[in-house]
Amino acid sequence: MKILAIDDQQLVLLPLKRRLSELGYEVQTETDALKAKSIFDNFQPDLVIVDINMPIISGIEIIRYIRGTKKSQTPIMVLSGNTDDNLIVESFDLGVEDYMKKPLSLDEVSARVKRLIGATTSNKQEVSQNTIIQKRCVGVVIPCYNEEDRLSSKEFTDFVEKHSGYHLCFVNDGSKDNTLHILKELRKGREDYITVYDCEQNGGKAEAVRLGMLHMANYTDLDYIGFLDADLSTDLTDFDDLVKTIETSNFKIVSGSRISRMGANIAKESARQIISLTINYIIRKILKMNFKDTQCGAKIMDKEVIKIAFQERFITKWLFDVEIFMRMKKHFGAKKADGFICEQPLKRWIHADGSKLSMKDSVKIVFQLGHIAVHYNQKKNIKTNKNYNYALESGKVNG
Repeated sequence: MKILAIDDQQLVLLPLKRRLSELGYEVQTETDALKAKSIFDNFQPDLVIVDINMPIISGIEIIRYIRGTKKSQTPIMVLSGNTDDNLIVESFDLGVEDYMKKPLSLDEVSARVKRLIGATTSNKQEVSQNTIIQKRCVGVVIPCYNEEDRLSSKEFTDFVEKHSGYHLCFVNDGSKDNTLHILKELRKGREDYITVYDCEQNGGKAEAVRLGMLHMANYTDLDYIGFLDADLSTDLTDFDDLVKTIETSNFKIVSGSRISRMGANIAKESARQIISLTINYIIRKILKMNFKDTQCGAKIMDKEVIKIAFQERFITKWLFDVEIFMRMKKHFGAKKADGFICEQPLKRWIHADGSKLSMKDSVKIVFQLGHIAVHYNQKKNIKTNKNYNYALESGKVNG
């Protein structure tokens, strides 16, 4: 039995195809709704699974084509994150047999497929992974410099195989050890949802993250893009919680925060904790940013702010997180930017041995904060002076 699955997000189709193929169905997938029409004609599936919200033409148009233009009674299942009651009613009025709301488990999808068109006669074994089909797709940038001894490849691969909708981009920042080889091995057989971006020269964490974020912004099926430290000081489960927050809110950035609290496992070296508290005090007083923790290496962002935050190179090596927030304030204005950014306490953060940030670097950070304050305030003053000079030349103000 043949199934045609149509969704503009490839990361949704990959686990769906794998599961249904394991059950013995012949599955063809398509991300282009226009092409899907001709594929339907030629493939002649026994079942169509279609998303509703797609660019160019919607899933409703696909349903109209099958039921109206082709006069076909091929069973149709909608798999969509759109929960609008009117749209659901319209879909059933057009003749769909089932409407599945994302997120939902692949086990449930499989059961609904069997109910509609029956089980296959294949002897293939069903493999239940308890995978959830999500209604959003997420890119995660992981900067790597000499991570040969610290990179926990299995944790990353186990996560993406269990959590659909994730695409990991490992950025090799000119590593001098065996990191690049390890990353290439990790990617083998997972090319659809793991990317290795190789920088021949070491440019520092800020530049590695920047290049990775801009690279992932080119992926059209991603809704959100974030970054995470390779040592997994913040684990992937906590990162997934940040994603859940941004997808259910109007925030443009959700940043992890290593705040000690009951029920959380937050472990820092005492010296680092003192430096961290000092830095955060300076940030609040000098830069007028009311953050408890800007430097946590776990953040998720709405795709629409990636260019704002990462288009230009950062002026500091370690404080690019602060620069991101300063750029948001410059673009949207302080009040609006504050409403777009959320700090979310982590359940776990553990300092990993082998951190690239030395105590000497930590001391330098204090001076880099001053550099940031001068740089961004100067740019603001230049813009103000330009506006004043323009008004003066045009006679709108008196000299």
